[in-house]
Amino acid sequence: MGSHPLNLTLRFLLELSALLIIGAWGWRQAEGAVRFFPALGLPLLVAAIWGIFNVPNDPSRSGAAPVITPGLIRLGIELSIFTLATLALYVIRAEKYYLIFGGIVLLHYLVSYDRIIWLLKH
Repeated sequence: MGSHPLNLTLRFLLELSALLIIGAWGWRQAEGAVRFFPALGLPLLVAAIWGIFNVPNDPSRSGAAPVITPGLIRLGIELSIFTLATLALYVIRAEKYYLIFGGIVLLHYLVSYDRIIWLLKH
């Protein structure tokens, strides 16, 4: 189920949303032209972490693992990023949206139980 195309599409959209949310939070952390550094830099940093630290042959990803990472660490990275994005929505006072986003992330991981088991075994 975790590798079903609809679930992979949902996860991709959640990942993009998390990057946008983190960028929006970064935008609010500074003023003037300096705003562009956290608004662009933080999402780029998070995207790099997301793309670099992988479990080899993860069936829900490309299979490539630039930095080989145990499944438990990979799961922790993913959950940390989604939690950070959810908290960022809360901090920028998007109360309704942090509940919706967090709920969809939770639903995604509940549906992806087979991937979580796979990650924990690798």
